[in-house]
Amino acid sequence: MPRSPEDTHAGRRSRPVRVAEAIKEWVVERNLQKGDRLPTEADLMARFGMAKGTIREAMRILEAQGLVETRTGPGGGSFIGEVTADRAKALLANYFYFQELSVADIYQVRRALEPELAASLVGRLSEEQLAELEAVVAQYPEPARSAEEERDQHVASLAFHRKLANFSRNSLLAFIVSFMGRILADLTVYRRLYDPPNRELYEKGRAYQMRLIAALRAGDAEEARRIMRAHMETAEALMQAQEAQVLRRFIAQ
Repeated sequence: MPRSPEDTHAGRRSRPVRVAEAIKEWVVERNLQKGDRLPTEADLMARFGMAKGTIREAMRILEAQGLVETRTGPGGGSFIGEVTADRAKALLANYFYFQELSVADIYQVRRALEPELAASLVGRLSEEQLAELEAVVAQYPEPARSAEEERDQHVASLAFHRKLANFSRNSLLAFIVSFMGRILADLTVYRRLYDPPNRELYEKGRAYQMRLIAALRAGDAEEARRIMRAHMETAEALMQAQEAQVLRRFIAQ
């Protein structure tokens, strides 16, 4: 009987990779959580019928993926780890190192998702959370005085969008929106910086954020959606005018 493509692919994988996958399946079957202890090296050797070197390499693979943590000393051993959002974003950004990602690509996603994110938060934010958003905007109370300061303000303003994302109950939506902000903050460069800084840009961006907070506080989902959509359209136009590009480089985890 011919082997399926999946079987053929599995057969090409190295033993350590196959063992690493088997350990992950074992973890899922037992619903192990972060901090739970894994079996000893000897137990894993016996369980999977593999040599010490294969088990150690499999564990190194899982450590590199952030799924296993090894602790030394009394009470040490191997434990279930958790892939943090920052690590996942860094790995995903590094994937895009090999792609031709553009500012237009990023804003196509932002225009589609961020208005819906804003609308979904209406009626769900506490006064304390709204105050947190206002505190972010308050970090840049005056227009930039130099091109460098304007760039810093742009990066700081992205924190507003990351905070909105973190307030979402939809973890997938929150991750994608926050990831877009990470790319814009860490991997964009401008061929043309405003010198002197663009006061109109500063005032419009800040006004959009303050108006959005007002719509969120008033419970107006459609207005929140409209404001965020206009904000994204204006931001993209600005970045295109500045000839912004996405850098091809890796980012730190």
